[in-house]
Amino acid sequence: MTATMESLIGLVNRIQRACTALGDYGGGDNAFSSLWDALPSVAVVGGQSSGKSSVLESIVGRDFLPRGSGIVTRRPLVLQLQKIDDGQQEYAEFGHMPRRRFTDFGSVRKEIQDETDRITGKTKQISPVPIHLSIYSPNVVNLTLIDLPGLTKVAV
Repeated sequence: MTATMESLIGLVNRIQRACTALGDYGGGDNAFSSLWDALPSVAVVGGQSSGKSSVLESIVGRDFLPRGSGIVTRRPLVLQLQKIDDGQQEYAEFGHMPRRRFTDFGSVRKEIQDETDRITGKTKQISPVPIHLSIYSPNVVNLTLIDLPGLTKVAV
């Protein structure tokens, strides 16, 4: 049962990466259904600056997400946790930088900020294009989580 579940999680992770590479981020209003929308996902949802990213960092056991005031998470972050054997060094890999291992989680934070700015600019724009981040660690369970930009209220 466990091996089957592990295989299924790995398959879903690969399909999510392929969807993003092909421009399918889900939630679109096109005439075709989205494969991304059909995949199982666990997303953190809440108001701006309500602690969504902090919850994810608690699950991972590392500080690696950007912090600040205002809208900090401006692109969805698809966080794929992969359990590795005890004694192996934990590391992170981005979907847009395959095979480059980040062992310094401060550098992971900076790359998330830089990759966000590449798509949205330095403004407060929000983009639906996700950032894929895989974290390989002996201290996590195989799981995919999505950190979404916070909900904001605009006075009318």
